[in-house]
Amino acid sequence: MSDRATVLFIPHGGGPLPLLEEPAHAGLNRFLRAWPASNAKPDATVVISAHWEEPVVSITASAAPPLLFDYHGFPPETYEYRYAAAGDPALAERVQGLLQQAGIDSRLEHERGFDHGVFVPLMLMYPAADIPCIQVSLQSGLDAGEHVRIGRALAGLKSDQLLILGSGFSFHNMQALMNKRGSSIDPRNQAFENWLVQTCTAPELSAAEREQRLVDWELAPHARYCHPREEHLLPLQVCCGVAQGAAASVEFQEPVAGFIASAYRWS
Repeated sequence: MSDRATVLFIPHGGGPLPLLEEPAHAGLNRFLRAWPASNAKPDATVVISAHWEEPVVSITASAAPPLLFDYHGFPPETYEYRYAAAGDPALAERVQGLLQQAGIDSRLEHERGFDHGVFVPLMLMYPAADIPCIQVSLQSGLDAGEHVRIGRALAGLKSDQLLILGSGFSFHNMQALMNKRGSSIDPRNQAFENWLVQTCTAPELSAAEREQRLVDWELAPHARYCHPREEHLLPLQVCCGVAQGAAASVEFQEPVAGFIASAYRWS
């Protein structure tokens, strides 16, 4: 059992589809459900989701956050999910303090609920909802370097038995996803994934070199094809900033809805 934080970036799939046993999300569903069997149960979870952007970095601080059903056009039951994980106001204040120490503006948010980038994966990973959770927003400028910097500030949490979870998607071109035909992997998707694996895991890269590659991610092969808008990649930049080293493993790399997606564990 580890007494240090686990830093993990995952794809969270399309809306509630992983919870609906949708075939194109079957591999992701299995990966998330299997996670607790081989990993220490955290004392709390800090989630950076692609689905919350604020001008000032914001942290959920309610003791009992509701769910935010921020998707549209799905079956009625997907708007009735319950996931009663407690919030952790003290941890939220600690996160705010770390951000302030790093000179990053932040605020506590007492009303907003957990969006689907939080509750969908956690319902699969920890269905008992017995682990306190807080959510940290992206900064709406979507600057990659700023999100690495946010991660560096949160590195002060690494001594605690937490799960620091970046919830996004390593491929997020919605037009390509909607128009996907056939089972072959798009070579542009594969080229970007190869670059991302090398960037996150190559031991020969220094922490500074790795961070710089992620700051300059638009230089990667087919970067803007894979991410026309970068919000689903930025939780990975935060995770890299927290970890300040090579990812220990690629935990998942399989097609999700026809495109390769990957998950990385740093510690």
